[in-house]
Amino acid sequence: MAILEVSNIKKSFGKTEVLKDISFTLEKGDVLSIIGSSGSGKTTLLRCLNFLETTDCGKIVADGEVLFDSEDKTKMTDEKIRENRLNFGLVFQNFNLFPQYTVLQNLTLAPTLLKKGDDVTIKQKALELIKKVGLEEKADFYPCQLSGGQQQRVAIARALALNPKILFFDEPTSALDPELTMEVLNVIKGLKESGCTMVIVTHEMAFARDVSDKVIFMDGGVIVEQGDPEQVINNPQNERTKHFLNRYKENS
Repeated sequence: MAILEVSNIKKSFGKTEVLKDISFTLEKGDVLSIIGSSGSGKTTLLRCLNFLETTDCGKIVADGEVLFDSEDKTKMTDEKIRENRLNFGLVFQNFNLFPQYTVLQNLTLAPTLLKKGDDVTIKQKALELIKKVGLEEKADFYPCQLSGGQQQRVAIARALALNPKILFFDEPTSALDPELTMEVLNVIKGLKESGCTMVIVTHEMAFARDVSDKVIFMDGGVIVEQGDPEQVINNPQNERTKHFLNRYKENS
């Protein structure tokens, strides 16, 4: 059974339709990469799936549980939205770490507030995650004392701290130079090897080809093409996909 089922998702801002009937499934342990030009709806899709935006129409099912169904006219409470978000971890483009807290405190804050264990257990898990992303010597550092790549690795560890079923990445390397980009991509590859289920919005085509089980190409708020990386990236069938990939090659 799919761990994530997305059916007929639509989202508009005013008169602008940003997502137009988006549907796909994701199996547990798989990595889905979403590619496409700026403005194609990729980030809005992630925000809808993570309940940072309210979907206008459609259905979202995670691990067999219906999180959202537009056919259900019951108003979704703030408590339900917060509960839904716990299914997912989200890593932003620009890290979004709390600057006043150390690396360790950034990881322990949410589990402590949500009472996900006693202080000793929460701290132990946080230290394990910090080690997992290769920053065990930086636990007491503040974000301003870290490189961009290190900050993004902390953001990944923080997203894992609440045991999400699926980890979302929104252009996780867009704010980094090439050397720091590799730091972050290597961490994500390690997560894949450990069986982490991920959805990654990315402009790194080689990375998407190498790490993904499935690739979606979006354009104009619709899924133009989806399939395995060999099909979508190496042998696209749709002319819009071909045009995007050719333009990417020209600019890289």
